[in-house]
Amino acid sequence: MYHTKSVTELSAMLQAGEVSSVELTRYFLDRIKNSDEKLNSFITVCEEQALAQAKECDERLKAGNAPALTGVPVAHKDIFCTDGVKTSCASKMLDNFISPYDATVVTNMRAAGVVMLGKTNMDEFAMGSSNETSYYGAVKNPWNLKAVPGGSSGGSAAAVAARLAPAATGTDTGGSIRQPAAFCGITGIKPTYGRVSRFGMIAFASSLDQAGPMGQSASDCALLLNAMAGFDEKDSTSIEKAVPDYSADLDKPLDGLRIGLPKEYFAHAEGGMNAEVEAIIKTALDQYKAMGAELVEIELPNSALSVPVYYVVAPAECSTNLSRFDGVRYGYRCEDPKDLNDLYTRSRGEAFGEEVQRRIMVGTYALSSGYYDAYYLKAQQLRQLISDDFKNAYEKVDVIMAPATPETAFNIGEKSDDPISMYLSDIYTIAVNLAGIPAMSIPVGFSDGMPVGMQIIGNHFEEARLLNVAHKYQQQTDWHTTLPEEFK
Repeated sequence: MYHTKSVTELSAMLQAGEVSSVELTRYFLDRIKNSDEKLNSFITVCEEQALAQAKECDERLKAGNAPALTGVPVAHKDIFCTDGVKTSCASKMLDNFISPYDATVVTNMRAAGVVMLGKTNMDEFAMGSSNETSYYGAVKNPWNLKAVPGGSSGGSAAAVAARLAPAATGTDTGGSIRQPAAFCGITGIKPTYGRVSRFGMIAFASSLDQAGPMGQSASDCALLLNAMAGFDEKDSTSIEKAVPDYSADLDKPLDGLRIGLPKEYFAHAEGGMNAEVEAIIKTALDQYKAMGAELVEIELPNSALSVPVYYVVAPAECSTNLSRFDGVRYGYRCEDPKDLNDLYTRSRGEAFGEEVQRRIMVGTYALSSGYYDAYYLKAQQLRQLISDDFKNAYEKVDVIMAPATPETAFNIGEKSDDPISMYLSDIYTIAVNLAGIPAMSIPVGFSDGMPVGMQIIGNHFEEARLLNVAHKYQQQTDWHTTLPEEFK
């Protein structure tokens, strides 16, 4: 029953010699083989490579002094380049692309001793909130196979929730770690922008994208973030700042912690919180009060601008980043092009999905002559106001708590024809990316059998505080250990 164990527990078992990495890796590969047909959470399973890595890890463990994560099997979102393994970004455009190098996140985790089980499904080029835009088909939520797991890191979230992998990597551009973590009842953290290298992570929106870990618990995420974080000279957006031991202060008491509650996030406006979700969030906040924290109402007056600002900035940057996929150098190429223009037009039209094309068109329009100042420049100015709101709030409070999503996971196909409704799924998460600050989602209960996630938001580089705040709650509750019935 290794799948019921957290990364923290598996690490201890491996270090003590109670289980080998090969045994553990085989166990999870068998779970993927037997159960992923129901979920579609993996694009590629690396059985041969994983067992070879596990064998190396067992030798490191026998030799002694192996890092804490040595031998632990983990899945990578298929947005990270992996040497010799298909890296598709869940797009027909890259269905035939075998990466010639590893992303820095993959390199760092490999150095920490992690075994790669495979590559998880996602929304195409990370564009979506439901994992329905994947070229390889929708991922299903382990708690209800008719529901979405969230996006774009839905494959990672579903795999961890069903315990097909003890943990996984994800990326978060507007909530793509936190929203699927909330929908699937797991823990996920988006670090401060620049804390984790973006080198080898296929870009969607370069000023927003950030990699982070997804696991069962805050203590798991702390171990994984220890391996992932750090300065990388290959990434111009990476910040040269010492990385603390994120596991060191997990047990720090919460006495005197000031928790900010943004009144705008608890308002019942369009896209606002479901009443039952709100009641569950408030119960979790009461638990924090019982642990010695103080609840303080705050204002984030420009938060309502987050969605429109994001959907100018992100598509504009995606338009620029995806221009490299043209059918010439690598990736999909159309059959028998008549000329260069035909090659570009048909290769992109045939290989990009509907949502990707929609965002490219919006972004290209926002950047076009005569519209740049009116749209993109204005959005960047408003982005600064949103960031300033958080800066002002942290003069009064230590962390901010809010819902991660306005509702629990919706059904597959329910919002496919309504992009605006889909975009509002990220209404509580987007502002964090615009401000570049860290945030995480933790499971805090269930509504009609579906998980509810609460978001904990911190100031720049305060991931350790967030993990401590989450861990103390998880010591008092068991929401994070609950398994979907079908995958027990």
